[in-house]
Amino acid sequence: MNQAIDAILGHYSVRKFEDKDLTEEALTLLIKSAQAASTSSFVQAYSIIGITDKGVREQISAIAGNQPYTVQTGQLFIFVADLARHHAILEEHQVDTTALETSEKWLVSVIDAALAAQNMAVAAESLGLGICFIGGIRNDVEQIAEILDLPPYTMPLFGLTIGYPVANKEKAKPRLPQDLVYHENTYQKMNPTILTEYDEQIKNYYDERTAGKRVEGWSEQIARGLGRTSRLDLKAFLEKQH
Repeated sequence: MNQAIDAILGHYSVRKFEDKDLTEEALTLLIKSAQAASTSSFVQAYSIIGITDKGVREQISAIAGNQPYTVQTGQLFIFVADLARHHAILEEHQVDTTALETSEKWLVSVIDAALAAQNMAVAAESLGLGICFIGGIRNDVEQIAEILDLPPYTMPLFGLTIGYPVANKEKAKPRLPQDLVYHENTYQKMNPTILTEYDEQIKNYYDERTAGKRVEGWSEQIARGLGRTSRLDLKAFLEKQH
């Protein structure tokens, strides 16, 4: 294996960082790596906002659940689905902008942003930095948009903290078996036996990681997390933005 593959397969979320800024060289390289990601039809429909102001980080942290690693980290990035510049270009060329309001165009911008963020994450980990994605910014997208002064045709999607890890390297969390994820030619029904075996693997992982304080399978975790509704304001926010 090579350095990039090692970084990908060894990924784990870091939630404790040194209180130390990223170097300008690292920052430039991370942004360049993000921009090198694949993009649908070369539209590059995203923006990345680096949060360097500690006061702004604290505001964002409060919205995201008061996670300390959103404040005490090398850098906090907010990834934004961004069709605002495309709207301006269409208007400049006197082209109807209605197409930008379709679900397809918004989906393209979300995918573009996600691909760029994953590129940045892999680049960071290959440099020996730690990363953690922050979905909690969607707890109040209206307020996040206000803090970041986001224009119409944009939506804040998630944060990404990158910094110098404090703790020792952790074991990567076991992923679903490939037999449950990879299908050939047609979609295959889930094999309950394989899922049960995976649940046991995850129980053992948590048991070892927390010294017995947490012992639950993946299925239990999913039932608990996805069985409740959340962030029901997102649709209204999207409709308001275009």
